[in-house]
Amino acid sequence: MSIARQPQVQGTSWLTRRTGLIPTSPPATRRSKQTVLDEATRPSAAEPASDVVFSRHGLGAGAHLIDVHDYFRRELREVREVLDQVKQGAASVSEARGQLNQKALRANDWAVGGVCQAQCRSVTRHHGREDAAVFPHLRSRQRDLTAVLDRLDQEHHAIHDLLESVDAALVHLADHPGDYGPLTEAVDLLTDTLLSHFAYEEHELIAPLARYGFFPGQIQQGLVSGG
Repeated sequence: MSIARQPQVQGTSWLTRRTGLIPTSPPATRRSKQTVLDEATRPSAAEPASDVVFSRHGLGAGAHLIDVHDYFRRELREVREVLDQVKQGAASVSEARGQLNQKALRANDWAVGGVCQAQCRSVTRHHGREDAAVFPHLRSRQRDLTAVLDRLDQEHHAIHDLLESVDAALVHLADHPGDYGPLTEAVDLLTDTLLSHFAYEEHELIAPLARYGFFPGQIQQGLVSGG
């Protein structure tokens, strides 16, 4: 059963007003009764000064974060569909584990830096940095973003643990056929966490990415599209 809640990400008006970009809203309902996120204490960076202007290339970088998250949201829906197939007997546990491990969501470095490597490969090749260190780059350019980046990093680790929990739940199901409780809870908690995290990350990072890019020189060179 879904539990109604109020969205935790607030104050997006200045972001949309000044960039024209609309960060994805957090989910309005929860699937799980548990949580691994302390949403109420999430830090937020201040609005940029009024003289800050976002270029067309910069806005492309900000929009790309939403595109990347949309890709992951689609993968999450696919994961849920596969696990539903397991429950219905249309797919085996081993098939589900195989598909889960093939997803970009499951990559060890799936956070924004890894995302940029996978989704902006031509951009990072052009710049000569496939291992683009996005967070350190943003830290060096916008000091008041430090607390936000620290929290996002913490949440990345929590999400990695939840992905491990989904795999462990699949192993449990293989050993205890028909016991879908742990798997259902693990997937529901992962869904809540990812959707909340993506919304928070977009709200906080769209503007910094639009100002500074994913790596040094990106905005100045107009390198914002994937391919």
